[in-house]
Amino acid sequence: MQIDLTGRTALVTGSTQGIGQAIAVGLARAGARVVVNGRRGETVEKAVQEVRAEAGAADVVGAAGDLATADGARAVLDAVPEIDILVNNLGIFGATPPLEIEDAEWVRYFEVNVLSAVRLIRACLPGMRDRGWGRILNVASDSAVVIPAEMIHYGMTKTSLLAVSRGFAKEAAGSGVTVNSVIAGPTHTGGVEDFVRQLVGDELSWDEAQREFMLKYRPQSLIQRLIEPEEIANMVVYLSSPHASATTGGALRVDGGYVDSILP
Repeated sequence: MQIDLTGRTALVTGSTQGIGQAIAVGLARAGARVVVNGRRGETVEKAVQEVRAEAGAADVVGAAGDLATADGARAVLDAVPEIDILVNNLGIFGATPPLEIEDAEWVRYFEVNVLSAVRLIRACLPGMRDRGWGRILNVASDSAVVIPAEMIHYGMTKTSLLAVSRGFAKEAAGSGVTVNSVIAGPTHTGGVEDFVRQLVGDELSWDEAQREFMLKYRPQSLIQRLIEPEEIANMVVYLSSPHASATTGGALRVDGGYVDSILP
């Protein structure tokens, strides 16, 4: 399958590392003009150079701004006034005992993981609809449907993204714009390595620690390993393409599979 996104501009939020950067690379390789986003200008510029080098593409630019705030979102949108492909990847996560999650932390997770996406969709969808083409992808998580006890606040935000995606898909009905979510499973990034160590300790080798984490904390995975960021990116690039024109309002799984008895 040949995916050609030449002439399309894609904004990938939270793309200075990990899954977001892998998505940026994949879209750039497919010919899109890619906008890398992060909070700090120097971090964004470094990521732009990395994406250019890995993708072998020069049409990669940066737009710094804290999308958890209205001012930050406005700064990014002012820098990129016309977006054809919006990938809401920005997200934070962490383990906290359920009864110790304070009000402010619930609000912070919602503002970063959910409201940032809603702001950008509200801003970008009208223009996409007027042009008769657009792709909106929200990166969710298996934690949206199998809520982890150690991070309920994170799971709540990812469940919210499924609702956001379905609702805006209905708003975009018949317009040529598709809105989907991607349910990503535990993915091998630097932040997740730190998270795994937080839960299983530093005594085990990385391979042993990963295996212990999957067996104890993510037993629903059928592949029983962390997913590589490129595997998430492959799904996002496909959904961003004309080949996925009949897929909208969906929640596409790149989660490693589920053990049937654990499904809610």
